[in-house]
Amino acid sequence: MAKLPDGLLQLLEVLPPVIREKLDHHPDLSSLVEVVLDYGRPAEARFLRSVERWPNTIVSDHDIEHVVKEIGSFSGDNRAGIERTLHRISAIRNRSGKVIGLTCRVGRNLEGTIDIIDDIVRSGQSILLLGRPGVGKTTKLREVARVLSDEVNKRVVIVDTSNEIGGDGDIPHPAIGGSRRMQVPNPIEQHGVMIEAVENHMPEVIVIDEIGNEHEAQAARTIAERGVQLIATAHGQTLENLMLNPSLCDLIGGIQAVTLSDDEAKRRGTQKTVLERKAPPTFDVVIELLDFDRLAVHGNVQKTVDLMLRGVAPRPELRVRTEQGEVEVVQKEFAPDVDEPGFNERFPSLNKRPQESSSHRAREDRPRDDRPREPHHEDHEPRGNRNVLRVFPYGIARTRLERAIREKKVVAMIVNDIHQADAVITMRNVQMQKPAKLRESKANVPTIMVKSNTFSQIAHALEEAVRQVTGADHTMESALDEAAHAVKAVLQSGKPLELGPQDSRVRKQQHRYIESQKLAAEAVGQDPERRIRVLPMKLN
Repeated sequence: MAKLPDGLLQLLEVLPPVIREKLDHHPDLSSLVEVVLDYGRPAEARFLRSVERWPNTIVSDHDIEHVVKEIGSFSGDNRAGIERTLHRISAIRNRSGKVIGLTCRVGRNLEGTIDIIDDIVRSGQSILLLGRPGVGKTTKLREVARVLSDEVNKRVVIVDTSNEIGGDGDIPHPAIGGSRRMQVPNPIEQHGVMIEAVENHMPEVIVIDEIGNEHEAQAARTIAERGVQLIATAHGQTLENLMLNPSLCDLIGGIQAVTLSDDEAKRRGTQKTVLERKAPPTFDVVIELLDFDRLAVHGNVQKTVDLMLRGVAPRPELRVRTEQGEVEVVQKEFAPDVDEPGFNERFPSLNKRPQESSSHRAREDRPRDDRPREPHHEDHEPRGNRNVLRVFPYGIARTRLERAIREKKVVAMIVNDIHQADAVITMRNVQMQKPAKLRESKANVPTIMVKSNTFSQIAHALEEAVRQVTGADHTMESALDEAAHAVKAVLQSGKPLELGPQDSRVRKQQHRYIESQKLAAEAVGQDPERRIRVLPMKLN
């Protein structure tokens, strides 16, 4: 048998003989991800690109006992490991506590996985990684610890709850370099070990996997406020998920409801209760891992959260690793400047303004990629210089307007004061009643009316507001911009990619642009969700 990487032989040795026999000479063994053993069911092996089930190999009680005997006891979170390796064995128990299922996951040390975020890691900012299970969060944490300890020469301490970062046993795996590792006796004690690490061992960097509850979020804030760089992962796939999680939203500043007086609510034309950020965020940067080689970077968490609470959809920086191994920024971050929220006005000393690192400035100084323009359309003012469209909704669903701003990628925000609005969107029957609130709007502010309170009607009204206020078809420009990025991604990955829903006029221009790049495209879905799918098929 050929030499196996990453200590894979040690994992094979703890498996039942009948399972190991099937894997020993498997042609795809090097890409094994995990082996699943469930009592009374066929054994299963999962590889990077395929799954194999063996109907004639039913897992017996003896097979599970064999693995449990080889690895010893499980921790409080039903996980175990193999000493000096990164492999993980997780147990499923029945009501009486007996192990009836095992997931034997292969742990690999992959160097070079953080080249896509290397500049951010070395900047000294606290970083939070988000992403679905299996997308590589823990692998990146391990590599971050090694780079910061060995290459940047910082004092790094890893709080290793399940021994997933540093491996099982008292001697950590060489993959973490010169980092020190603190094991956690019980998962519920993780927050205490986090504080202990700061108080006892003087770290410059603390690395934590899976911040999952309120106590751990509070401990993370304590660490960050002591000036320690914090690198961590958390449950959730996007920044929006984190904002909606009451246990973890403190990581990005926390969300609180503020009750306005009757006069103030009437002046703003909104409900009496509004949302504000409660405190400075624990993390300076949030990175959403979209795939193994594709991620979104929110470079200023404080500003992004404030904008989202005001109804402005985030537009993070998108980075991809090409097939040639090069890192490419396919979309630069855009966060329009708005007035500071009430929190910062009342407590200016708590307004956290992180210093801009040299690496971040270098990214800002890079030349912008050329964006496609609509045919026979004059160039518009650069996006970074365009003012934010301020929309005042009256009598329509605010949540649907927020969704339209997000999905149409319009540089707009919802305002609560009609005197600050650039455009008003309202229902036709409401406008016919000529309410006093609408009569307060400035004479030159366009009022766009919708027949019904549906998403499609509100989305069209938003596009019309953009056209009337800016004098330019921003939606078309944004849609063509999206098509250009999609063409690049499809050429790099060789996989089809769907664009956001658009009306027929916009879809037609997207289709023309994609064909001009010698790629095929097709329209899928039904209105108002009909959209273009870019295909990895070359046109003659």
